[in-house]
Amino acid sequence: MSRTPLIGVLGGMGPLATVDFLHKVVASTPATCDQDHVPLLVWNVPQIPDRQKALAGTGEAPLPAMLHGIERLNAGGATRIAIPCNTAHLWGDALAGASAAPLIHIVDAAIAAVERRHGQEGPIGIVATRGTLAAGLYQERLAARGLPFLINTDDELDALFTPGCYAIKQNRLDHGGSLLESAARQLVRRGARTLILACTEVPVGLAHVRSDLLPISVDPTQALADACVRYWLEARTGEAAGREELTG
Repeated sequence: MSRTPLIGVLGGMGPLATVDFLHKVVASTPATCDQDHVPLLVWNVPQIPDRQKALAGTGEAPLPAMLHGIERLNAGGATRIAIPCNTAHLWGDALAGASAAPLIHIVDAAIAAVERRHGQEGPIGIVATRGTLAAGLYQERLAARGLPFLINTDDELDALFTPGCYAIKQNRLDHGGSLLESAARQLVRRGARTLILACTEVPVGLAHVRSDLLPISVDPTQALADACVRYWLEARTGEAAGREELTG
């Protein structure tokens, strides 16, 4: 017998980005009552070591803490797991291999959203951490589809993106949002017609400063939320069909 659908959320990276993801799941669910909403089991533990510092060789490896969260979510009955952090997906293979519940991949969800919304329109600016960019999480998928892309320079990452990202984590939303918007605008000035906000702090920051770049942006956090809602609706429909078959 299949288990009741339950989405586990490996969060805390960062905590505000996790709350933003949860809000988007709720806001995106077609519901007429509490019971229509997506069931979520949330591991929002911010003590997972910093992913950017680990990749730079200046911090503790986050994988053991993430694996602990995966273990707890599986023990709690999760049937799918979502991770609202792009950089964490650098360890995606290890996390998926340790989980009985399949992962809903944020990058795959975001690329699908780019294709649905923008087709072959480009180039596409990728606003992301140095680690996400170095791993090519988005570049490889875009290149495979023949979609041109742009990324921030090292100087832009140092002066704008990285301090902006950490400012969001510090609840300095005005400052962080302004810096992240500036990083994104550099890509637009170089010709980007679409932006992928490929760090979960970026949509939080740009929404806070009410950036005029949002209409040309794809939000992977929203794409991940939409994928979770689709999974829930499809699983619930399947459960209902199974009950009808048993009682028919």
